[in-house]
Amino acid sequence: MWANLRADDRAWLLTLASRAGVGGVALVGGAVRDALLGETPLDLDVVIPAADVEALAAGTGLPFVFHPAFGNATVTLPDGRAVDLVRARRESYPVPGGNPVPLPGTLADDLWRRDFALNALALHLSPTGARTLLDEVGGLDDLHARVLRPLHAASFHEDASRLVRGARLAARLNLSAHPELLAQVPDALRMAGRTPRLWAELRLLLHEPRPGHAAGVLRDWGAGALLPATAVLDALDARRDAGADVPFTAYAAALLHAAPDPDDLAARLSLGDRPAALLERALSDTHFPEGTPERELRALLRPDAYPPLTGRDVLALGVPPGRGVGEALAHLAALRRAGQVRSPDAERAALKAFLATKDPHPRP
Repeated sequence: MWANLRADDRAWLLTLASRAGVGGVALVGGAVRDALLGETPLDLDVVIPAADVEALAAGTGLPFVFHPAFGNATVTLPDGRAVDLVRARRESYPVPGGNPVPLPGTLADDLWRRDFALNALALHLSPTGARTLLDEVGGLDDLHARVLRPLHAASFHEDASRLVRGARLAARLNLSAHPELLAQVPDALRMAGRTPRLWAELRLLLHEPRPGHAAGVLRDWGAGALLPATAVLDALDARRDAGADVPFTAYAAALLHAAPDPDDLAARLSLGDRPAALLERALSDTHFPEGTPERELRALLRPDAYPPLTGRDVLALGVPPGRGVGEALAHLAALRRAGQVRSPDAERAALKAFLATKDPHPRP
């Protein structure tokens, strides 16, 4: 897995380990997991077992931000990626669903505090550059079996957001749920309302390569109640698989369309205004070119929609430029709202009938 890291990342980690003193450093979590799966990880998390994290970050000569509450630092690499330097710690949850309280700990403690066994693997680098793969919790066996297993019986009770994070991971890496995970789903649902981080994880779910698939994993695990109906997300996945440009905002807009209270859901997921604005455009009769998110959504949410006549079409039917074009378009819009026209041909016929009623020589 060492060879699957980028060469510049390997060099940087070895330099960091040489400066960290006797405890060295350990690459942990997703980077180790993904490298073992043959990928080249870009997101690096590094645990510092013994050294002063702030001093070590400063010694890199790179920009960094120190977080005193947890004793961690975020270092910005030359290519702009952020690396977390994490002081080895234990954690406790005085209030389930709330933020954990950090306590100094060993590297083994730090691995045991994590969410899933296959995320608790570590590659330790000594100051001399010796490399040791650490598996304190049986994560290698889970990785080989493609199984997602929580580390603790109270894992989802302490932090229900782990359920959503697990669904995202399972969808992305084609993992199956360990029986222990499924046994904890009811507890996660009971704690969902008391876990603000869960909503942040649901927002991240919409950024997954296939959000509909990730939402489907939640449904399969018995946690479909965390989201509104997600059939449109599945359809958007199919469009993205076919090569269509389907941005995050389109998935968010589809979720708002299915929500009983879209404003409440948008606030909980911190979606901002763009998804709702996109949804409004998609449900309108305004013309949008093929391939735009508006057209992609409209085809799914309004399958009976058709391209309405435009001002150019009205001019082609003989209406002179000016106020008459606007009157004709307003007349057609009213007919569409009333359901009296259902195709461009029907609009043309209705427009001709409308124009026939107009006096071609109005009196001043």
